[in-house]
Amino acid sequence: MPQLHAQVNPSDKLRVDTIIVEDFDRLDPVYLSGSIDESKKKEYQILKRRVIKTMPFAKMAAMKMKAMEDKLQTIQGKRERKKYIKQCEESIKIMYLEQLKNLTIGEGQVLMKLLHRETGKTSWEIMKNYRGGFESIGWHALGTLYGQNMKVEYDPVLDYQIDHIIKQGRLE
Repeated sequence: MPQLHAQVNPSDKLRVDTIIVEDFDRLDPVYLSGSIDESKKKEYQILKRRVIKTMPFAKMAAMKMKAMEDKLQTIQGKRERKKYIKQCEESIKIMYLEQLKNLTIGEGQVLMKLLHRETGKTSWEIMKNYRGGFESIGWHALGTLYGQNMKVEYDPVLDYQIDHIIKQGRLE
């Protein structure tokens, strides 16, 4: 909780409360807004839980993609590149598939936004680059049946709460 300090104006002896600026980032935007109804609090807490749960996956994916891109720069043949991509995919499946299967639809939506935030590419672009356009279309069509959009982007203006949760929780 931010520390409140009382300031006394020597000329008129009025007491004014202030908030220390360095603690401002730790305040929840829901509590700062004028409308602190229960539904807004609940939505924010759900979003916070989703971001905390999915952020490690997005960080891992960004790190793996960077390492994979660096390695792909050194591989010459198309066949060898595909073989390496397949090996990377298999190792990721072995390590994370069970955890990713247990994500809810809402957590998946947040994960796709965080992937775009961390990598600069949408889930659609990542899938298209590594698996091809035809398979991307199939997965995108399947996702739309469940209300997902693989082309969703992270927008710092619209997704300010996600950004705030990440900074507040020191998840970067």
